[in-house]
This record gives sequence, C-alpha cells and structure tokens, in this order.
Amino acid sequence: MLVAVTVLGAGGASALPSAPPSGSASPGGPGAGGTRAGQDESNGRRDDKENRGDKGDRGDKGDRGEHGEESGRPGSPAGTSGRPTTTPPSTAASTPASTSTSATAPASASASASGSAPASAKPSAVARPAPAGAVLAAAEAGPGAGLPTAQGLQQALATVLTDQNLGTVGLAVADAADGQLLYGKGENTAATPASTTKLATSVAALSLIPGDTRLATRVVKNAATGGITLVGGGDPTLTALPADQVQVAGVPADPDTAPASLDALARQTAAALKAAGTTTVALDYDVSLYTGPLLHKNHDGENIAAVTPLMVDEGRTDPKSLADAPARVADPAGAAAESFANLLKAQGVTVQGKAKAATAPAAADAPVLGRVDSPTMARLVERMLTTSDNTLAEAIARQAAIAAHQPAAFEGAATAVTQELARLGVPMTGVVLNDGSGLHPGNAIPPAVLVKLLALAASAQHPTLRPVLTGLPIAGFTGTLGKRFGAGSGAADAAGLVRAKTGSLSGVNTLAGTVVDAEGRLLAFALMTRTGAPVDTARAAMDRVVARLAACGCH
Repeated sequence: MLVAVTVLGAGGASALPSAPPSGSASPGGPGAGGTRAGQDESNGRRDDKENRGDKGDRGDKGDRGEHGEESGRPGSPAGTSGRPTTTPPSTAASTPASTSTSATAPASASASASGSAPASAKPSAVARPAPAGAVLAAAEAGPGAGLPTAQGLQQALATVLTDQNLGTVGLAVADAADGQLLYGKGENTAATPASTTKLATSVAALSLIPGDTRLATRVVKNAATGGITLVGGGDPTLTALPADQVQVAGVPADPDTAPASLDALARQTAAALKAAGTTTVALDYDVSLYTGPLLHKNHDGENIAAVTPLMVDEGRTDPKSLADAPARVADPAGAAAESFANLLKAQGVTVQGKAKAATAPAAADAPVLGRVDSPTMARLVERMLTTSDNTLAEAIARQAAIAAHQPAAFEGAATAVTQELARLGVPMTGVVLNDGSGLHPGNAIPPAVLVKLLALAASAQHPTLRPVLTGLPIAGFTGTLGKRFGAGSGAADAAGLVRAKTGSLSGVNTLAGTVVDAEGRLLAFALMTRTGAPVDTARAAMDRVVARLAACGCH
C-alpha cells in the first residue's frame, strides 16, 4: 500500500490561477516539457561520464555529468528592463501543494494557445509524482511508530556501511517530519554534492519565486529598426517540435508539463504582422536577460548547453533526441532565431537576411506581437529534479538570481542561492556553490545540510517547497532512479519506498532524499561517497544502505 501511495498521483506546488498578462497576444501554454535534456544518472552519460571529467548525474556509464542519472523514465519572469516577463501570481503561493497547477489559464485553453500538447493527448505512460500529501503521509502511517534511535541505526547500517565499494562515506539520517538528526557519519563534513546541488537550487528558487510563475518568450516591435525582436525569457524548454512529437523524459507531455511552442509564437506574430499589412520584416533577438559567460566550467557540448535566455529544445542538435547527453548546438540563441524565421516563412512572412543579436535590450513598452509561456516554476523544478536536467537547473538558478537582484550569471546565481538558504535557516558552514546544476567539481555541501533542505521541503511552514519532494525520482520507477534498486542490486525491497536525488561526477556518487521505514515513518537521508569502484558497483552499494533504512524500525 505504501508503494502505491508513494508512486501514484499528481504532484506539485500549488498556485491558484492568475489572470493572463496584459499585452499578451494570447495566453501562454501550460508547461515546460520538451525532451529530457538533463538527467543525472540515467545511463551514465550525463553526470557521470565515467572518466570524462566532472559532468553531473546523468547516467550510469561513468562520470559524465549531471544529466541523466538513470532517468530512463519521467518523472517548467518576465518583466521589463531586460528581465523576463513573468506571469504574476494571483495569490501568495502558499496554498496546499496538491491543488491545481495552472497559473495562467485552464489547461485546454493554455495548451491550445501555446501549441503545447492538447489536454486530450495520450497521457504519460508513467504516473506523475505523488502529491505532497501522499509523499508525506507515510510519516504518519505507522501508528505509534517511535523514532529510530542512533544505536538502532548504527546497528542496522554497520555491515552495509563497511562495503569497500563505497570508499569515503558521509551520511546523515533525519526525521523528515521535523528535521531532527537521528544518525550521522561525517554528517558535517562537506563533500562534493554533484547533482544533489539541484536540491539547493530548487529550495532557493521556490522560496524566491512563486510556484505559479511562468517564463515568457515574446516577440515585440523594434522601433529602432522597424523590424521585430524575439526576446528570450530564460525558458530552455521552449520547443520547435509539433505538439504530437513533444516528449518529457521519453513519454508524451501532458498539459501541465508540455513546453511552450515556438510555432505558436510564430503564428501569433505572423497574424499580427499581416493584420498590419506586413509580410516582410527584419528580425533580431534579445538575450540581454543573462550576463556573464555562456559556457559552464565543465561545458562539453553534451551534458549542458551554452547558458542563454533564448533557446529551443535545450539547444539539442536533434530536438527529438532522447540521449542522456545529446549533442548541443554551439549558438542556441542564433539557432532559435533561425528556427523562428523558418516558422514565420511557413506562415507567409519573410525575414530579411539572417537574424542578428539585438544591439540593445527591447524597450520595456514595445508593443507585443506574440507571447508563449513555459510551464509553472513548480513544474519546471519537478522536471529538473526528476531528470537531473543541467541546462534547466542553470536556467532556474538564474531566475533565482533575478528574483534576488543578483546578476543573472553563474556567480550571481550561486550568491542568490547561498543567501536565500541562509535566510531560511540552513546551516551554511562548509557550503560552497559555484553553479546551480552540480556539474562544478568545486561545489561542497555536508550531508547534514542536504537533509536540512529536504526537511524544509517537508515542513508545514514551507508548503511552496513541496515540488522539491514531488520531483524526486522514485526508486525503480522514475527518472534517474528508474534503473536502480532492481532485482540484482540487493536493494529491490526498497523500490517505490525511496524518492531521492542522484548525483554523479568522476569518482563521486551521492544520493539524498526520503525513505519510508518498516514502521511507516518518513526519514530524510543524504549519502555522499567518493570511490574508485565502478560506478554501477558503487551505486548498488549505496542503494543497499538506503534499503536497510527501509527495512528496519531501528529502535
């Protein structure tokens, strides 16, 4: 029964519907989806590109990066003065996490307007994450269940923690209900978090940004050139694919997760231009929302795209690719503008010459010819965590930077996340952040801090953080845990009982999330290792540690 409750259901942060933004050509589409782009440990190709460096958490083939840690199965602000045009929430995002997620318009209207998959599209083959209520219900499931004791946990874990394949180990186990630390082994020693860094990014972003916020991509008139400007709003999931070809983590997108459509934006723009008697136009594109370098320190053209506020299909050279670490285009913004020009041509509007980068940010009061919106921030965070999407993680981190009035760059995003976590009461001793994805090998987080982040997400005082829990991959079922806790792992009994963020870099494997113990109590844990053992062997050893937590009451 616990497995069913944990796996099934629709999750997410709550957000009451908000009115469509003024000046919008049409309501934005419901969601962010697109193909997967960033999975931490899916097939070893994303985050742990085995011997290729410190990439992330995407696959099981080594230490390649933090994209597809085993995702195989699924689990998205605008304004003026160079900032993205956000759809303002109609209410403080503090409603229960299990309520509706459509912030801009009903799913049917929104999907149609943005070109996203219609509500009647084939439902996802894998259930969406459980609602927060279901995720947390296990904490109360065991009548009279007492807290595990330090001695009980030590005895239960003694054998599995001596597995030489784990190498150097840091571990923290806490009561998810209140964050009380129950057991630790090097719990205050900072270690390389790899893609578990995304937990910090997610908590800070959802604390700074209302969960029903959507990222807008717009087309506006350019008074200076007499042409039009495509304005990037920081949505990497914007897609050029037809709605019936859009997939999120390998399955058809539903209305909540479907990405905004570049084709829908082109149709809106062409209609507005032709209504004004214009069929030939000059096009430029505005990427002024972000500052700083485009390339991550560990950029390899696969695990992460160049970080720019304008791109389609996360910069993949093949928009339909489901590879854990797909090839990326060198200039995502230029490629997006070219794709947009081709879509305008299909609508009877010719773009003069080649689209160029704008020489100045679009005017705040420029007339809007078209607009499409991403899924809500809550949905984007869930997708990012489930699939360990590095490109999306860096986009979300930059939105946090903008909300915190920091530069929208790697450094500004790290500062924004660090400051917001400190404001939330997270102990920051030993914490070092250099990015939002965890690809940077210089990041450092103690296990105790990771369980603190999870406890905050479970806290009744922070309902807006629930997508941090509902976005966690489910052991043996979804995302980067879809291929773990299997029959030959020695941890199969914990499948469905564990939800956790994976992390992998060269020689580093981490796992942080929640587990339901034998008495129905929900525990938060963080396991961080550094080892020379083969990646699959190391992960199986880690899974057995967590399975022991699931198997005992540990009194």
